[in-house]
Amino acid sequence: MSRVAVITGVTGGIGRACAVAFMEAGWDVAGIGRAKRPSDLPSRWYGQVDLSLRTATDRLRAFFAEVGKIDALVNNAALQVTKGIESTSDAEWAAVMATNAAAPFVAIREAIPYLRASRGAVVNVASVHALATSAGVAAYAASKGALVALTRAAALELGSSGVRVNAVLPGAVDTPMLRGDAGTRLGGVEGEDALAILAARTPLGRIGRPEEIASVVLFLADGDRASFATGQTLAVDGGVLARLASE
Repeated sequence: MSRVAVITGVTGGIGRACAVAFMEAGWDVAGIGRAKRPSDLPSRWYGQVDLSLRTATDRLRAFFAEVGKIDALVNNAALQVTKGIESTSDAEWAAVMATNAAAPFVAIREAIPYLRASRGAVVNVASVHALATSAGVAAYAASKGALVALTRAAALELGSSGVRVNAVLPGAVDTPMLRGDAGTRLGGVEGEDALAILAARTPLGRIGRPEEIASVVLFLADGDRASFATGQTLAVDGGVLARLASE
């Protein structure tokens, strides 16, 4: 049987790119998304799960049992609220933390028996905002910081079972989330102009492509190619974190 990767947020930009990358590498993909399954989604299994809800635990447990085998768990689903601290409601904070931090915790916990059996891997898709952030995204930054901390803690707990846990920290990547958010964070600059500003602020002079994140996720998930890497955070950001804020 082929190796199986469970990928959350599989219908979005990075999630879909991960599904394509894994399948092209010969893996089977079990995708999880909030919406009904798109007809063109490259995934052998699909589970419709709203990860922000308390019912997600039971849904994930049932879906994992249906799949029956997990060689890699990719926690990619994310929610971003672009508001300052004073404007962020309790409900918005809770939804962001539930999706970006609590759901990966639950997914890892429920996947542990399968990951131990396969000596598999977890790859958490965090963000550069876990290490350096901007005004107006406090809830998102906090949730991604929590995800990085969870990555380290899970790596320590699961290492003796041969299970590796790492995180990828994307910078600005051309996804629907970025296109819907960039203008708000940049003072109302619209569309391609907002992306151009972000590109100019990136040392490589451009924003990333989902496929560039997916290739790193695949590398970290692959026990043959990244067999001694665990508890690590790998920024894939075009060099953004290398620059001093005072420069």
